[in-house]
Amino acid sequence: MKKTFILISGSILLLLGVACASNGGAPVTKTVTIESLLHEMVDRDAVASFPEEDFRLKLASSYNRKSLTGPEDERGWFFNSDLNRSLKDGNFVRIEENNGREEVVLMDVEGPGAVVRSWIPWRSIGNPGRESLIWRVYIDGSDTPVIEGDQHQLFQGKGLVPFPLAHESLRSAVSFFPIPYAKSCKITLEGVPFFYQIHYREYDKSVDVKSFTMEDFEAALPLTAKVGEQLLNPQADTSGEAVSLETQLAQGEEKSVALPAGTAAVRNLSVKLGDYSDPEVTRKVILKINFDGKETVWCPIGDFFGSGIGLHPFQGWYRTVDEDGTMTARWVMPYKQAGSISILNLNEAPVDVTLNATVGDYEWTQDSLYFHAGWRGQYPVNTEPKSDWNYITTEGRGVLVGDTLTIMNPLDGWWGEGDEKIWTDGEAFPSNFGTGTEDYYAYSWGGSSTDFYDHPFHAQPRAHTFNKLNRKSKEDKVKTTKGYSTETRTRSLDTMPFSKSLKLDMEVWTKGQREMGYGVGVYWYGDASTTTNHKPEPLEVLNVPPLPDGL
Repeated sequence: MKKTFILISGSILLLLGVACASNGGAPVTKTVTIESLLHEMVDRDAVASFPEEDFRLKLASSYNRKSLTGPEDERGWFFNSDLNRSLKDGNFVRIEENNGREEVVLMDVEGPGAVVRSWIPWRSIGNPGRESLIWRVYIDGSDTPVIEGDQHQLFQGKGLVPFPLAHESLRSAVSFFPIPYAKSCKITLEGVPFFYQIHYREYDKSVDVKSFTMEDFEAALPLTAKVGEQLLNPQADTSGEAVSLETQLAQGEEKSVALPAGTAAVRNLSVKLGDYSDPEVTRKVILKINFDGKETVWCPIGDFFGSGIGLHPFQGWYRTVDEDGTMTARWVMPYKQAGSISILNLNEAPVDVTLNATVGDYEWTQDSLYFHAGWRGQYPVNTEPKSDWNYITTEGRGVLVGDTLTIMNPLDGWWGEGDEKIWTDGEAFPSNFGTGTEDYYAYSWGGSSTDFYDHPFHAQPRAHTFNKLNRKSKEDKVKTTKGYSTETRTRSLDTMPFSKSLKLDMEVWTKGQREMGYGVGVYWYGDASTTTNHKPEPLEVLNVPPLPDGL
């Protein structure tokens, strides 16, 4: 008998598993289940291959429906207000009656899939909202919800599903717990939905998925706890051959270290500089990696490891920046025959560099992919007229796995209302159309949410003058976002496979004209033949956006 989990008032539930079904990553399974998805969440090898159970990541969100006219309609395409202040706004699927209740449909999809990430903001800067708004998740055509409860209490990480698979970000409730479904999934809200984002996997129709039940959810609780512990305490894979480089680099100098010959994979990579007193050093020291004769990584170390401009500690599942200056990445980076890692110093002053890597065994298959990290920067970026700023465009097969954005905002006002727009495989309209830059990075009320935070899959290492070493107090009412902000996101079950192409744009949207600075590192996997518009940009690296006076 199916159970419905009902969350009443502070009861929890976090059912949030809104992750309906996932790709068959780790361990390999012919049926997608809650447990297979949880295993995949912490399998770094799985993300280095094209998914065996192929899927496309889609997004159901409250983006403004006036944008449906497409980019040719400049006014509609850049129309903001990606929310519902009342039901008249209509930024949802439809309104329907279920069991005598009026419910707003946020998502309604057919076919096998899995909800893998959800984001719900507070209703106001000060609190999640006094009114209890009930989420319901219906799967496989049933008129009985398998999940039912207050939308914030479901996803705050204090209920049935523990932190960190669900948690309270800055003024937001975010969930990564998967909810698989075999035939269909419908999510509704009893009330006005405000902003929302629900990421889900759309599997090939041939993929076998076992739909979410509370019995399976409860049976998976020990594994859920184990996965949460792994995410909060990421361990480096130290099995393999150690590779190191310790040197001083003059301006313009580059030094390399060869990787062991034969099929293998870099499993742990760390870089530490001798001095971070000049924050720009993390932008001007470049990490380069070559696999099998192709340079797949060219990225400033700050943008590669997620620190941005300057040393800003944080911890995530794939990367850690320590207070002592050690920056570590745990991406699995396979190669077939040979590879090398290089450090290039574009800084005016010499830099002392210590690099350590662990290279372990790897079995190359037809679905194995090369790790890539590219960088793009621009200063100035004019905010008028409205525009989309491209993170990356690719052609070929691959998987998008994360990015780090560092912006320079010259004024006090909020800079980040622009929406992400992501096209895969040549689709005419982006299947991922977001609701704001801070929403993409899993927090909300960006003009006020300037404190440091980190989580296994996303972080704000710096905002204004605040970071982990200089926290914003609760009494501090500073709302300015002037200066540098660094936002970073690595993808878990919400990776984005593509067979032919991918394009990720971020809308530039602020109030009024200003000259911003943008710099982004993007992480992805691809075949040797997959191409990208990322090219080495040494001149733009040196064009570091200047901080406003007083910072």
